[in-house]
Amino acid sequence: MLMNFIRHVSLWLAVLAIAGIDLPAKAQDGEKPYKITEDGTVDWYTYSGFRRYHADCHVCHGPDGMGSSFGPALVESLKTLSYEDFLDIVTNGRKNVTTSSENVMPSFGLNPNVMCFVDDIYAYLKARSDGVLPRGRPEKKDEKPVEAQERDTACLGG
Repeated sequence: MLMNFIRHVSLWLAVLAIAGIDLPAKAQDGEKPYKITEDGTVDWYTYSGFRRYHADCHVCHGPDGMGSSFGPALVESLKTLSYEDFLDIVTNGRKNVTTSSENVMPSFGLNPNVMCFVDDIYAYLKARSDGVLPRGRPEKKDEKPVEAQERDTACLGG
């Protein structure tokens, strides 16, 4: 599984490097991957994570990361799950089978709608997990930075 993870991450890093995109280091270096001001304004990347989460992840993990009968509450999981483990699970998927249940997380490693925004999704879920972002669409957000537009274009094409 580790080799699979390394292969998928290496593939995405190579694609992004060719496109001239540097991944934000915030999620990787332990610093809070989100910024929320006192008036509740969220940074663009956290807002993007909200949008991307609700486009691809909420079907199984429920609105706002609260969980469902299909997937666990990610607001709880991210209290103990490291960024590296989160990235591994999203990239490669995971299967947990016990005598009473079978939970399968599919691999999203080849899905650009997830992988191009995996740090944004992590930032959103981490803010929810840390209790600093309430449920629902953030009411206030920063404008989309040029760097985010360049990243999106390079990763998704267009």
